[in-house]
Amino acid sequence: MAEEVTLSSHIQHHLTNAKMCSTDAGLAFNKACADSGFWTWHIDTLAWSIGLGILFLWIFRSAANKATTGVPGKFQCFIEMIVEFVGDNVRDTYHGKSALIAPLALTIFVWVFLMNLMDLIPVDFLPAFAGFVGESAFGVDSHDVYMKIVPTTDINMTAALALGVFFLMIGYSIKIKGIKGFIAELTLHPFSTKNKIGMLFLIPCNLLLETIALIAKPFSLALRLFGNLYAGELIFILIGAVGLMQLPLHFIWAVFHILVIVLQAFVFMMLTIVYLSMASSDNH
Repeated sequence: MAEEVTLSSHIQHHLTNAKMCSTDAGLAFNKACADSGFWTWHIDTLAWSIGLGILFLWIFRSAANKATTGVPGKFQCFIEMIVEFVGDNVRDTYHGKSALIAPLALTIFVWVFLMNLMDLIPVDFLPAFAGFVGESAFGVDSHDVYMKIVPTTDINMTAALALGVFFLMIGYSIKIKGIKGFIAELTLHPFSTKNKIGMLFLIPCNLLLETIALIAKPFSLALRLFGNLYAGELIFILIGAVGLMQLPLHFIWAVFHILVIVLQAFVFMMLTIVYLSMASSDNH
């Protein structure tokens, strides 16, 4: 017998990821993964993020293949505007020399934007369709079928993006400054003295402060993007619970939320460029 659907259960259902895990009996899904621990895959986050990544590659590849030196079409102009916008920000912000930064910044901006953009799709539409398919094709209760379509409302996704930036920061620091320079940056700043004995006491303090500052960067990247999109998604879910009146309310919030979607993609891109510029700088 299906459980009674309350507002609380409705919200919880929409905020739950579709899960896959490995158990002694083989692959399991959703509620069967409740006690599976760390190795649980959020398959909706993976599917939508990979799919949107492929969409990004296809759009820009199509633009590159159709590019002309003559009068460009509207599609080519739009893509060129995005590329030029990102390129200008990279030139103004990144002060080192690297062929990776501009393509990385473009990928981050467009990919995060596309993932954020999924937040504008009515919250009940695709999850209800997934529930219908699960019930009619596989005989699963629709309330046991989950689908979160906004990858950036999953802390695992935003943390993965931030960790990628973090490892690039470490890599660039070591590449530009060397191992000794990287260690010196962590231990000889911000406090220093010419007295060697005094410096021995300052090194632990410097190491603690610089380590905290270094680790805080990916944390801030992940939590800022996740928090803003999760809050926006929660408001859409609450709006969706009011019935027919949700349409005008959804439109009003969606118009405002467009700013959040674009802004958060831009902020993630800009902070990535800034952090990599700092990592590539010879000066502390």
